[in-house]
Amino acid sequence: MTSKPHTPAPEDREITADEVEALVREYDSESNFRNLVGPTAILVTICSVALSLFHVYTAGFGLLNEVMHRTIHLTFVMGLIFLVFPRKRANPNGKQWIESGLFAAFYLYILWNLAGSLENSTLKTVFIAVMLVLIALTLPFNRKGADPEKVAIRDWIFAAFGAGFSAYLSVFFHHVFIENVGSPPEPAYMMGFVAIIMTLEATRRTMGSTLAWIGVGCLLYALFGPYLPGIMAHRGYSITRIVNHLFVGTEGIYGVAVGVVATYVFHFVLFGILAQMSGLGQLFIDLATIVAGRASGGSAKVSVVSSGFFGMISGSPIANTVTTGAFTIPLMKKSGFSGRFAGAVEASASCGGQITPPIMGASAFVMTEMLGVPYNELILIAIVPAAFHYIAILLMVHLEAKKLGLQGMSKDKIPQFGAVLAKSWHLFIPLGVMVALLLMQYTPFLAAFWGILLTIGCSYIPLVMRALGNKSMDTSTVLTPKRLVQGFEDGSKFALAIGAACACVGFLLGMTTLTGLGFKFSAAVVELAHDVAGAVIAIDFTGLLSEDGLALFFGLIFVAIACIVMGAGIPTTPTYIILASIAAPALMDFGVPLIATHFFVFYFGVLADVTPPVALAAYAAAGLARSEPMTTGTTAFRLSMGKALVPFMFIYAPSLLFVDFTWLEFITALLSGLMGVVALSSAYIGWFRRDLALWEKVALTLAGLLLISTHWAAITVGALVVLAILARPGGGRAATA
Repeated sequence: MTSKPHTPAPEDREITADEVEALVREYDSESNFRNLVGPTAILVTICSVALSLFHVYTAGFGLLNEVMHRTIHLTFVMGLIFLVFPRKRANPNGKQWIESGLFAAFYLYILWNLAGSLENSTLKTVFIAVMLVLIALTLPFNRKGADPEKVAIRDWIFAAFGAGFSAYLSVFFHHVFIENVGSPPEPAYMMGFVAIIMTLEATRRTMGSTLAWIGVGCLLYALFGPYLPGIMAHRGYSITRIVNHLFVGTEGIYGVAVGVVATYVFHFVLFGILAQMSGLGQLFIDLATIVAGRASGGSAKVSVVSSGFFGMISGSPIANTVTTGAFTIPLMKKSGFSGRFAGAVEASASCGGQITPPIMGASAFVMTEMLGVPYNELILIAIVPAAFHYIAILLMVHLEAKKLGLQGMSKDKIPQFGAVLAKSWHLFIPLGVMVALLLMQYTPFLAAFWGILLTIGCSYIPLVMRALGNKSMDTSTVLTPKRLVQGFEDGSKFALAIGAACACVGFLLGMTTLTGLGFKFSAAVVELAHDVAGAVIAIDFTGLLSEDGLALFFGLIFVAIACIVMGAGIPTTPTYIILASIAAPALMDFGVPLIATHFFVFYFGVLADVTPPVALAAYAAAGLARSEPMTTGTTAFRLSMGKALVPFMFIYAPSLLFVDFTWLEFITALLSGLMGVVALSSAYIGWFRRDLALWEKVALTLAGLLLISTHWAAITVGALVVLAILARPGGGRAATA
């Protein structure tokens, strides 16, 4: 029986730019910019372009000392945030007032503690008075009829204080860091308090409150250590010690998180913006259409391939989802896929770009910094796990298409490779040179420097070719001075939210080094895992289970859950830094190799974007697909099962990451893993050459889980079950395509 042809419904129409912008504002707080006009817009443009030029210049001609470089970066970032991002409207039910009131109470408590440690002086009195006003301004007072899109006096005050605390360290660098090392002057403590307030407020404005609350929790943990129970207790620290640790030096706000943004992430965000403006995004879509368009369910496979391409250079899964999804989701719906499935495919594939070499949404460079592993080795390590993710998605898309009887895209909708190459060959030059420099172990920021310069220069090639008589090349993508200014401005704007997030992550990193939080979390996870394992052993009558093996399994489960929870609503790079500092040490206590622990927490942190109830990428895709958000998120999570399962595979078989490598373990894990993906994909779609019965789906699920094991007995049983079910003829609707 063949499926009925799909008649495009009105909701299958192309998505307008206004609809895309509305979805970005709703789900991607990192890109929710004000529509500025007048002198304010000119000032923001000047500052944004200056920030981009500063990073391009230092990338090519040498970085400043790390503290000075990071303070200059944050001076611009914190100042621009309060001008670029709108204020949140006061919630009618009072929720925003309650939340802001709690933050204000926290600020008052810190101020009260800090004031008690300062010498009585006129400066202290003025400082307290000004800080009370600043704290009051954090409350959501809104003049009746006020437009949050317009920059108010409060925003200018916040911008001044936000830029001021980093500018203070830049101006008085020698006085604070050289002349008074170890004993900063009182104004440094005052500016440190300003830094705490403005960092939390900048994070709330750009990212929402989740990460800001984590920052507050870390500071309270440092203050109230002696009053905590059990293993989490510590001696406690004074507010002056905390402020000094956070503000003066490279252990807190100006630590590794801001460092990687200022030296790696910013450059690749800027490169991605300029590359997109020069036509690289459309090239990715064209190439994906050529590669996958003719296959069954070709429109969905184009979505997977193009989103993977674009996601490699995009630091935001949500931005990737709405950018490529505006084209691919209507195409999938017109082809016959449901809106739920189309949105889930786009969200899952877009999040996959974050784990895909060679750039991995800039997280690859953070990993090299934290692991001390050369970049060219790291991207080799990342290939196999990323491949499993895309194999799983493509297989499920293929099975769904076969189940629905869908064909590939029509020939007239698939571009010719020769035509694409003729008009876009110049776009390969900057990307190829940048990747080559990275593989040759040049610094990432130098590779980005040449990538940016070549992107600008190569964008003029269509003009030259047109002048020589080649009319096939598109000159609308030339980065003219006006478009280049826009690109530099957008590059800075898209880096603001991650800058604020990483400054707030500095709270967690600083308190981790001060209190040993990471080791305490590790000890708690290990203890809980062994307790649960012991309880299971107590009721195991077979004697086949071991406590150490069960403890590792439950430890992985607990860490995975913690990673998904902590990664919800937070950008990829700060998510990885948080998890690498807090969660990864827990796995090392089980004897897991260092690289495997970092990849494990990274994968589950990225998975948060498609894991309900905070599956922001999936919800954005649901908006484009006009489908129900929660079911779209659930479907996206299932489509991402490769990303959820492969971390367990490389923990048990480190050879997949080329760690403790043996050919036998590698080939066994590879083949059993692929068979497991086939089994689980078939079980989820409910089809493999025919409709599968419920008992078959349950058996395939269990067998697929057995196949990710490294035990020969489990692999053998799982393989036999899978082969028996998938080779079983009849019993359901036969294939129609």
